[in-house]
Amino acid sequence: MQRSLLLIFLLATVSFAAQRPNIVLIFTDDHAYQAIGAYGSRINETPNIDRIAREGMRFDRCYVTNSICGPCRATVLTGKYSHKNGYYNNEGQAPFDNMQVTFPLLLQGAGYETALIGKWHLQSNPTGFHHWNILPNQGQYYNPVMVSNVGHIDGLTEVRIGYTTELLTQLALKWFENRIAKDRPFLLMLQHKAPHRPWEPGPKQLGMYEDEKIPEPASLFEEYSQRGKAVREQDMTIAETMTAGDLKLTEPEGLTPEQLEAWNAAYEPGNAALRGVKLSKQDLVRWKYQRYIKDYLRCVAAVDDSVGQVLDYLDESGLAENTIVVYCSDQGFYLGEHGWFDKRWMYEESLRTPLLVRWPGVAKAGSYTEAISSPLDLAETFLDAAGAEIPVDMQGRSLRPLLGGETPADWRKSFYYHFYEYPGSHSVRKHYGVTDGRFKLIHFYEPDVNEWELYDLHNDRAEVVNLYGRKTYATVQAKMHAELDRLRKELEVPEVDPPESIVRRASQPVGQ
Repeated sequence: MQRSLLLIFLLATVSFAAQRPNIVLIFTDDHAYQAIGAYGSRINETPNIDRIAREGMRFDRCYVTNSICGPCRATVLTGKYSHKNGYYNNEGQAPFDNMQVTFPLLLQGAGYETALIGKWHLQSNPTGFHHWNILPNQGQYYNPVMVSNVGHIDGLTEVRIGYTTELLTQLALKWFENRIAKDRPFLLMLQHKAPHRPWEPGPKQLGMYEDEKIPEPASLFEEYSQRGKAVREQDMTIAETMTAGDLKLTEPEGLTPEQLEAWNAAYEPGNAALRGVKLSKQDLVRWKYQRYIKDYLRCVAAVDDSVGQVLDYLDESGLAENTIVVYCSDQGFYLGEHGWFDKRWMYEESLRTPLLVRWPGVAKAGSYTEAISSPLDLAETFLDAAGAEIPVDMQGRSLRPLLGGETPADWRKSFYYHFYEYPGSHSVRKHYGVTDGRFKLIHFYEPDVNEWELYDLHNDRAEVVNLYGRKTYATVQAKMHAELDRLRKELEVPEVDPPESIVRRASQPVGQ
């Protein structure tokens, strides 16, 4: 009798597993929504990424909690803001607390086979994954060092020869084929380095856009004289901040002879031409912009090829109909707007990130929503899809209702943002704020830069006209202040930044 009951239980478990969807999260680093066809890009095409939008839902107001790489990844894993998961910065940050509850750990407990391949960027070893193979720290574009738990040895290190975007894709496809238990649902997190700085294209993309002129953003030559101190003192301009490595005036280290030959063939003619002329300041900026944006888009093209290979595999293996595919990035990015590259700000290009979801039977093909969403919601969405319990202390919400075409009456109408990393790379000051999609209130809160900014995105999409303090916007300003106060209380944001959020240099131990 007991044996029969056990058999019934096991059959029911297998049946339930078959009904639960597989999950593939393709996560890129610094992929701006402006460089995706589905978001109306005027500078490139992304046919494979666009396919996810065409067969699923595009989220047009996906906002990040903290526009910087590591903290966003911690938010995805935990479903919590930085002040709750303890990961605030990229620089001088203590390792991610991998003993805390994460959605992969919970999916493991729910019977999913879990894997992480690619960029981790959280300093500790991953937990919650049966298989992981990661790039240490930022990782390299060519011939990367990778660390894995292959053979159940945490920290097994090896160098792989090739282009990282292609190598990660090959590892993902290999993992699909070699899953431990193919009757169980799975989670794969495929996390690319691209298109992160220094935007080093792969061999197949080196010649792309060579004979084209990429349209310049209208604000490429913006001056900051009328801006606040925080904007005036930043260090992320194409004009002044980019290095010789960024601009490919020097080649990367560690290339094989064959890779170096292809690299020099692609870049040296342009470099030689630059050395032979004396450009005006504006023309030099234009040259830098073209070199930067073409390299960035070449890196995006390699990612798009990778997405196509993953989608093709799911189709050919019969997995597509029961697999959720999500494409997202850890934040937005500047593609010359305001004369900038990088991210960090609460301004729109940095705050907004692409989010595309294909969920057969749930998300209507070709749909979109302007409801406010966030990578904060991914953990809850995946747990919901798996039928697993969502911890009450997670701070996002499952996107399933939105994907089904319904926006709950109590869905968020505004969103809280908080950036902590100063002093740090690019000298972006600490700030927090709130947006409702129409208006945005930002507070730079350090003693020497105590500034408030208010923008009307309908009338000023570039966010250059600060309306704070204007009588005609007094009612709006008061409303946004009230909403900011409400969210800080609801999210339990400390009134004073916790000591662990302070940026520390290598010579300054954590805890001091």
